[in-house]
Amino acid sequence: MASCSRAQVISLYRMLMKESTKFPSYNYRTYAIRRVKEGFRENLNVSSPKTLDMLINQARENLAVIKRQVSIGQLYSAQKTIVEKEPRF
Repeated sequence: MASCSRAQVISLYRMLMKESTKFPSYNYRTYAIRRVKEGFRENLNVSSPKTLDMLINQARENLAVIKRQVSIGQLYSAQKTIVEKEPRF
């Protein structure tokens, strides 16, 4: 596979972040967002095309997993946590 461009990496990052925000459960949502950010920060300075391709493929697989888990999570209702409840003014 040819090396991915910066625009493709940014697009993949945005898709992962967007999909992660769809988790109905606050805990899963914050965990997924944190892991996406950490994963991309860890590999910010990767310059090897082979390693970059491997990481991009892994991110695409993770995107597919997140999409499946969001779909499954939306099938079941979850109680909102105290953190998510609307403030009363």
